[in-house]
Amino acid sequence: MAGPGRDRVVHLLRQLERAATVSMLAHSLNALLYVVRLNLKAVLQDLQNLRARNVCLMTDKNLSRLPPVKAVLDSLAKAGVKYKVYDNVRVEPTDASFKDAIAFAKTHSFDVFVAVGGGSVIDTCKAANLYSCHPDADFLDFVNAPIGKGKAVTGAVKPLIAVPTTAGTGSETTGVAIFDYEPLKAKTGIASRSIRPTLGIVDPTHTLSMPERVAANSGFDVLCHALESYTALPFNQRKPCPPNPIQRPAYQGSNPISDVWSRHALHVVAKYMKRAVRDPEDFEARSSMHLASVFAGIGFGNAGVHLCHGMSYPIAGNVKTHSARGYSVVHPLVPHGLSVVLTSPAVFSFTAPMCPERHLEAAEILGADVRRVKRTDAGAVLSETLRHFLFDLQVEDGLQAVGYTSDDIPSLVRGTIPQERVTKLSPRAHTEDDLMGLFEASMKLY
Repeated sequence: MAGPGRDRVVHLLRQLERAATVSMLAHSLNALLYVVRLNLKAVLQDLQNLRARNVCLMTDKNLSRLPPVKAVLDSLAKAGVKYKVYDNVRVEPTDASFKDAIAFAKTHSFDVFVAVGGGSVIDTCKAANLYSCHPDADFLDFVNAPIGKGKAVTGAVKPLIAVPTTAGTGSETTGVAIFDYEPLKAKTGIASRSIRPTLGIVDPTHTLSMPERVAANSGFDVLCHALESYTALPFNQRKPCPPNPIQRPAYQGSNPISDVWSRHALHVVAKYMKRAVRDPEDFEARSSMHLASVFAGIGFGNAGVHLCHGMSYPIAGNVKTHSARGYSVVHPLVPHGLSVVLTSPAVFSFTAPMCPERHLEAAEILGADVRRVKRTDAGAVLSETLRHFLFDLQVEDGLQAVGYTSDDIPSLVRGTIPQERVTKLSPRAHTEDDLMGLFEASMKLY
């Protein structure tokens, strides 16, 4: 990749290198074995360095016909590396779709996994890798409690190279795999450092093919990752302390390390997201949002998210007939980023009293004038700032616009309760009545 777009990406990386606080994180990134690449040709070299002999490439039906997947396959073929393709990944995966991918992985003796796609693809590949390396495990063994048993992963998994083609989930940086658990109509997931990709290959050119609404909803995921991780319960207030480090959760609460990444991601979103959505050929904006997704992924992958994400899982899991704009799927769909951001004005109005300074700082980054705003008004200001941001990007007018009514609130609350992996990171304690109020306040945004 050459030209002004590449120069801009390099400039952004150099900005990070010059920032003292970010420089402190270099060793952390190396420890995570996280690699940023600017060209897909690196895939072949990375596979050779991993001594790959039998590769599993996972993607979805749509992406299997597009250049990113073709480039990887061409490289594998030219190098004579044996591979098999699994292209049956479901957008917004379910326990059934995870199990199908796991069965495929178990049938072959893969020594390296490659995921080319968005968060759904990368998460599915993480699960396939994990369970194929633990063939005797029951599916619920590693699924987060209370839906699953939440067992620690003690055995090794195979190397996984993640090639994200959307700018949102940050899944290439995290040890989390999310899916819909259909028996309960609720999202849950698997969280373990063991399933974090070995390498992340981030090529901004892949994002140029994202339709407008896909770019918007992906960006909203970045926005909420940054906001939630920055306002999460501080790490030193989190209880109880696990008796053994192997039981330490992936999400630790907000901390000085995650704050750097989350705050920087929010600055990038504020500057570039609207441009990236409105003009797919704005390479600078789409490149910047791709990096923001990585930054926010490192931030929330360490700190965690809280209520927006916890409440989003039943919103996505209980969808009735809503068909999301810009998505080539045949099933009803509320995209993840949309399901997360619809509750954000209500959520941050609710959490602001616990850390008003952080909420005011977030509002200022997003364009609000907070010079004369009182700390007690922090929630209202950030909430209103978010509403303007969402309105400008033509977001659906609340939960009612994606098919929900007040009659659905009890089921949405029931779907949120099991999400304690994230909801317990809310800086403000909450009851079922609080959740009902937040869902009601999110029925209409404007």
